[in-house]
Amino acid sequence: MSRRAYRGVALAALIFLVVQVGALALVPTFFEQGYQTVEDPTDPTNSLLYIGAIIVMTAFMLAAFKYDLDQLIRLVIVFTSGLLAWYVFAALVPNGLVAIALSAGVSLALLVYPEWYVIDAAGALMGAGAAALFGISFGLLPAIVLLSVLAIYDAISVYKTKHMLDLAEGVMDLRIPVVLVIPTTLSYSLLDDDFARDANEVGDGENATDGGEPAGAVDAETADAEAADADTDADADADADESDPGDRDAFFIGLGDAVMPTVMVASGAFFSEAPSLGFGALPALNLPALLAMVGTFAGFSGLMWAVMKGRAHAGLPLLNGGAIGGYLVGSVVAGVPLVSALGLAPYL
Repeated sequence: MSRRAYRGVALAALIFLVVQVGALALVPTFFEQGYQTVEDPTDPTNSLLYIGAIIVMTAFMLAAFKYDLDQLIRLVIVFTSGLLAWYVFAALVPNGLVAIALSAGVSLALLVYPEWYVIDAAGALMGAGAAALFGISFGLLPAIVLLSVLAIYDAISVYKTKHMLDLAEGVMDLRIPVVLVIPTTLSYSLLDDDFARDANEVGDGENATDGGEPAGAVDAETADAEAADADTDADADADADESDPGDRDAFFIGLGDAVMPTVMVASGAFFSEAPSLGFGALPALNLPALLAMVGTFAGFSGLMWAVMKGRAHAGLPLLNGGAIGGYLVGSVVAGVPLVSALGLAPYL
């Protein structure tokens, strides 16, 4: 893997870390401010309702792209970004008007200047807020059910039905924080990327990671015309196919890849019987949550290894699997009975 690829992977890892640490820091405050969204967070049917909502939203977005309602999707996501930002700022900023102004600023920046660092900053803010909200609303069993089912759904939608690839192709050009943009060069600009890429090489914009093509790829029709004009273009295409995928200018990771495993981290920190590790800035952090973070990054490492081979991959099987596995190991090491760690104690 090239040096520029390592820089990109390091940036992606940093964003994942910001999302996870941010969610852990927000968990106590979100609970104190009454942000828990369900009456019974231990009810596993909460997970099924959320999974159903994801499927419905996916179908809605695919239909919107089919009927050229792209800008409607963009406005919905930008509004959601501002709403999640408000949750975070309202928890951190005492003055309500300032919190509203800051969250409005996030939405405005996404509308006016959606450069990659604006997208990533908004995505990290949204991700931390969403993971904290779900973390305090999904108990241990619901969180494990949620992550397990979404991992299976992600694999099917990327490798079998491939509809997430179609979804990703639609959201890429909208420049919204549904995907995290990971540049590998300082000169990369998301605003200059025309996203003329093969749909089969675009990753899931919500829950998978994009193998992608180098940013600024040549338009497919233009490339075909040039190939017809000169035989040498075919040789150039062959050389391009053999190029190192790590040399691309940017790759893309679904925001859901950062959020979903962090739900396990936040849920483990909030609901586990394990004692706090006593970190002042992160009072909710305990051993199960810490090892869920470690497990997430173990899955992340495997995912990045696969992505650098140049193909689209479902992110959640590795990431969610690592988070759940790390959480369970941390629970056992912390002395929490496995039945309690799985959230099964109320049913036995």
